[in-house]
Amino acid sequence: MAGGLVALFDDVALIARAAAASIDDVGAAAGKASIKAAGVVVDDTAVTPQYVQGLSAEREIPIIRRIAVGSLRNKLLVILPVILLLSEFLPWLLTPILMLGGAYLCYEGAEKVWHRLTGHSAAHGDAEGQPPDEDALVRGAVRTDLILSAEIMVISLNEVASESFWSRLAILAVVGVLITVLVYGVVALIVKMDDAGVRLSRSDKKGIAGLGRGLVKGMPRLLTALTVIGTAAMLWVGGHILLVGSDELGLHAVYGLVHHLEEAAHEATGALGGVVGWLVNTFASALVGLAVGALVVLVLNLTVHRRKGGAEAHESAAGGH
Repeated sequence: MAGGLVALFDDVALIARAAAASIDDVGAAAGKASIKAAGVVVDDTAVTPQYVQGLSAEREIPIIRRIAVGSLRNKLLVILPVILLLSEFLPWLLTPILMLGGAYLCYEGAEKVWHRLTGHSAAHGDAEGQPPDEDALVRGAVRTDLILSAEIMVISLNEVASESFWSRLAILAVVGVLITVLVYGVVALIVKMDDAGVRLSRSDKKGIAGLGRGLVKGMPRLLTALTVIGTAAMLWVGGHILLVGSDELGLHAVYGLVHHLEEAAHEATGALGGVVGWLVNTFASALVGLAVGALVVLVLNLTVHRRKGGAEAHESAAGGH
């Protein structure tokens, strides 16, 4: 009996060690996959703060919380099951679906550029000073997050493609939760920095008070800069998705040209070659994103938006009678 108990305890210890090793493997793989997706994480962090511009201070955190919940729902309940099933049964569909998402990001970025060039206000409020429609803000943010989250999860999936189905499921779930907490935690800190600045500016210590005033003065500039970075990030990520996807589908010309320019810049700049090559690739991807996005904006303005505007004008004229 004693020998049996010892053997049982040995088996339990072996199972425990195997489970611990498995957890360690999942954590390590999740960390590796998260690092590979870091570029898109930065883009996601830069894009999100623009959605709370124009909101009252007390509504900023609740809106960010709603967007974060929507982001987590996107990753765990929509993207994760879809990409796992596709990777098992229809792996060739992942690239076209990702390219559609990339085209949408290009459209979002180009539309913001169009609004800036034409003087049209963004859809966060109207010209009469009405408060922004919070539900519309959350829907827009979650919709954009869906594309960025899909890119993050697909990049992460590629890093663990050799793992078993259940390992991939666990790793990607960990990645989804960690990245959501990271992105929206940083976003919450960014948008509340001005409130922290106001509190610090009331300090009796001159140094702390000066820091607080600096935060208050700097926040509008930071938010404006993040809006620009977010727009550029949409164009860059969207364009890069389209470039890589077109190459995977056998259309090598544009990707080959960008890759050639990147390599030429790398070789011509010596020790800075890696950074310069990356910048060239990023700039070229953003140009591709802007071109594709501008084309989509043009088509929509000539079709859907024109019909919508005509219908609104017709209703207005009918109302006048």
